[in-house]
Amino acid sequence: MTFPLKDRIVYRLEGMSFVLCIMIQSFEPSQSPTLLSEKPMLKSQLAVFTALVSPLLLATPALAQNASLDEIIVTAQKRTENIQDVPISVSTIEGDEFQALQLGGEDILAIAARVPGVYAESSNGRTAPRFYIRGLGNVDFDLAASQPVSIIIDDVVQENVLLKSNPIFDSEQVEVLRGPQGTLFGRNTPAGIIKFDSRKPTQDFSANGTLSYGSFNTVHAEGGMGGGIVEDKVAVRLSALHRSRSAYVDNAVLNTAGDDLGEFTEFAGRAQMLITPNADMDILLNAHMREYNGTSALFRANIIQRGEGGLINDFDRDTVFFDGGADNEQEADTSGYSAKINYDLGGLTFTSITGYEKGESASVGDIDGGFVGPNSFNNAGAPNPLTPDTIAFPAETQDRLEDLKQFTQEFRLASNNQEALNWQAGVYIFDTSFDVRTVGPGFPPETVVTHSNDSWAVFGQASYDMSDQLTFTGGLRYTEDNRDFEAPQPPPGPTVNPTSISDDNISWDVSALYKVNDDFNVYGRVARGYRGPTIQGRDVAFSAFQFGLVDPQSVATSETIQSFEAGFKSELLDNRMRLNATAFYYEIDDQQFSIIGGENNTNQVINADKGRGMGFEADLDFLVTDNLLLQAGIGYVDTEIQDADLATAVCGSGLCTPTDPQNNLGQALIDGNPFPNAPDLTLNGFAEYTAPMGNGELFINTDWALQGKTNIFLYEAEEFSTSGNFEGGASVGYRAADGKYTVSLFARNITDEENLKGAIDFNNLTGFVNEPRVIGVALSGNFN
Repeated sequence: MTFPLKDRIVYRLEGMSFVLCIMIQSFEPSQSPTLLSEKPMLKSQLAVFTALVSPLLLATPALAQNASLDEIIVTAQKRTENIQDVPISVSTIEGDEFQALQLGGEDILAIAARVPGVYAESSNGRTAPRFYIRGLGNVDFDLAASQPVSIIIDDVVQENVLLKSNPIFDSEQVEVLRGPQGTLFGRNTPAGIIKFDSRKPTQDFSANGTLSYGSFNTVHAEGGMGGGIVEDKVAVRLSALHRSRSAYVDNAVLNTAGDDLGEFTEFAGRAQMLITPNADMDILLNAHMREYNGTSALFRANIIQRGEGGLINDFDRDTVFFDGGADNEQEADTSGYSAKINYDLGGLTFTSITGYEKGESASVGDIDGGFVGPNSFNNAGAPNPLTPDTIAFPAETQDRLEDLKQFTQEFRLASNNQEALNWQAGVYIFDTSFDVRTVGPGFPPETVVTHSNDSWAVFGQASYDMSDQLTFTGGLRYTEDNRDFEAPQPPPGPTVNPTSISDDNISWDVSALYKVNDDFNVYGRVARGYRGPTIQGRDVAFSAFQFGLVDPQSVATSETIQSFEAGFKSELLDNRMRLNATAFYYEIDDQQFSIIGGENNTNQVINADKGRGMGFEADLDFLVTDNLLLQAGIGYVDTEIQDADLATAVCGSGLCTPTDPQNNLGQALIDGNPFPNAPDLTLNGFAEYTAPMGNGELFINTDWALQGKTNIFLYEAEEFSTSGNFEGGASVGYRAADGKYTVSLFARNITDEENLKGAIDFNNLTGFVNEPRVIGVALSGNFN
């Protein structure tokens, strides 16, 4: 959802609640009609949403008379289009608004729950984020993890988790494409795509910058400037980001003076050059880099209430109890280059996009989150409530990602006329390799594994206007995918043979868009997507000294998804309101999951027989008056694992309370469980009010996001789920009429919510939480 937004609609609150109930009930055909009041959890979550958007839904007589909604342009189909004309579920966030979400020190994870159906989290600090769309994602924390959500930055896919963490700055727009996108964007997109586009060079001079300072010495400084250097031929743009915070978390075990953990420093830069040799050709060159040093994720022993879930009553965000981990130090360096060439052939446009990325990272952590003390090693007699020294054993691990290299190349030919038929076809090449080095202070012994992956594809898509109202679109993609794994430095004990796996796949999509009138479109889409085979080798290091064990690495074959969706896109009230909604249903064959932790402390990839998801998303944006902007979004998804025999080990600590039936090995049978880290509900809202003052305006705005019930692992336990996590932000300030400067006070996580974001279950009831409240001041300037 894009904001600020410029539109408005008037509906009765009761009417919207009724519509939401009907949409939810439509995905439960086997049940009798269910009233909202009979769904207590959903009712409480929708109550929060209602509080956010009720001013928007209640009748307001003083509507804006002259303002209208700005057109949103997207490239979801690799061509420039109005978002209302795209037969895909798409939401956007303007670059400046995404920047505002990060002023408190947040990174790319700030997108979590800010777009309907989207969630993000990480147990690896700021170097390996995990993304989820419509419930589909991957909880694997390893540096070789495969994900079903593709991150694309400036037209180049960021496949490895380190590359997915590259910071977003001097951004033009964020696009979220929900549902399989395999035809145009290839493998590993069964859930969808999050696409980040930077501001590009132009011949006109422009410069912009933002500087903020807040709690814990949190600094966010970013900016960009550029213009023509050779008239009508060459333009450049230089962009930079600095982000930092001081330590604010005390390690009570070390008893040192002052704070020890929580700090970070990050710098990123980008240089772009746009060359226009003639009227038919343009060449965009991009070079970028990032350096990061800071604290990794802070794991905290026994912060989850035993037998109940949620954080313990005396949880203290500002204190940890580490006896290892070297202050959980983390560092990362990435850099890359890309070249995009467009050449007009007269009726056709040839496009070439070449990308090269490289990087390395290192992270060490006290994984158990506690310390050896009187209650250690004896969980059977553990105290209640649990204490930070109730750990089964100390656990510390260091991982390094080394020699990461990624090369991508796309050649594309597309029609560029205004005829009824528009088409594009192309070839895509992908190649990557990297090493993962794992070591502990005593265990595991130093181990190195190597991953490599190459893939190629051919694709095509065509749209045909059957009439002024009806357009059909269809596409097809053929992909070949190859993965290789070896252990050049295995641990003593197991035999690790080189492993290779290959597959090919045909992805496709068909859609129709019908323009009921100038303001209302309906569409339907059927798509088949694909995630390539994957190899997980983390268990190689942790199988040390298991003599006779052969090939501890695990392999998962390809998964395929069949998706169906239908929706509408509308602009009402003289283009003062935008209301878009989509309902969807999908089935996955051979769905890939990661078994993490448990009593065996494993990290393995597996295939489930099937998975199923269904739900809806809606975006509502409008301008109430010339001075009041409002927006809201909702995403609902019901997911289910469908595999009668699939089982997984439960918590290794013996301290959790599993609720699944178990097999004769004591493993949880997970058939019927929801997907891990798949919130059933995401809600977001934004409001801004302005008042004229001098040559500018005063403004006050607030934004909120809520995450519904979320199961953390594959199995279900009383301790390992969350429900109702929410965060809000606010800003008040002055904005000059000419847009040259803005000064404001801001707050992120304004109510200082302490939200459990994830857990570790092999040792104790370890958890990690969200970012703290940050209050600060910001100054922005624009010079054009």
